[in-house]
Amino acid sequence: QVQLVEFGGGLVQAGGSLRLSCAASGRTFSLYTMGWFRQAPGKEREFVAAISWNAGSTYYTDSVKGRFTISRDNAKNTVYLQMNSLKPEDTAVYYCAASPLSGGPSLRYEYDYWGQGTQVTVSS
Repeated sequence: QVQLVEFGGGLVQAGGSLRLSCAASGRTFSLYTMGWFRQAPGKEREFVAAISWNAGSTYYTDSVKGRFTISRDNAKNTVYLQMNSLKPEDTAVYYCAASPLSGGPSLRYEYDYWGQGTQVTVSS
């Protein structure tokens, strides 16, 4: 069992930066691929980024490549999403999630555990 809690959302102007954190409980955190998803109003929840259990591999959706960076610290049971050059279209609730699969899972059903989400709003 893994419990996830996100932190770090807020309101930022376009071009600005935010860093999201996701704190996990449970001794098996280091065994999971961790991912970030987001859901904008009226839209489906979409994959943003994922990182392998040992941080050796990272995966990104095309729209955030070069702007967002996912990382993790297994000693702190925490995964991060550094978001730079934010755009209004990045506005969404951001969720972290844990998957037992390797290879950069990007579908919702591939993740077993979810946080409650944190709101990110980018103003133009």
